[in-house]
Amino acid sequence: MRKQLLFVTYENEDLDEGLNYAIDLAKTMGKDIAILIATNKKTLKEKFDDLMSAVTFAEANDHETARGILSSGGKTTGLEERVEHLAEKCQRSGVNVNIHSVTVDLFSAIKDFLREKTGIDMVLLSPSVTDNGNVSARELNKLVRTASRPVVTMARQTLAPVH
Repeated sequence: MRKQLLFVTYENEDLDEGLNYAIDLAKTMGKDIAILIATNKKTLKEKFDDLMSAVTFAEANDHETARGILSSGGKTTGLEERVEHLAEKCQRSGVNVNIHSVTVDLFSAIKDFLREKTGIDMVLLSPSVTDNGNVSARELNKLVRTASRPVVTMARQTLAPVH
């Protein structure tokens, strides 16, 4: 079995952000990719906000939209379709991929995954994991200490203002 890079991302609208870099790196290093998709558990406030949005639509007699908000959390594209897109993107690039989904704490999931899958050479944290305070410096330092392999963090590209 070939060695793999572990690409870690959250199940959100930016699910594949950073994947092109991971694919290019895997091709350069002659490795496969394992993708770990973490379902970001909604906070109580987010659940309350969804509920209140659904109530507002229901009161306006837009029951279909209210049901959609409650059943999918407001998401328009299903996870299965987006995961298929990730797999196709890797396959078209000539990189073998294994995709795994977890609903537990992200860093516990990474630690458990690395313990079970000894063929992982590097961990790549997508921008959806590292941006907007999703990961604390303390959590990241703990991961770097316990992973016993390189941990690469990705950031979103920002455009400089044009003068």
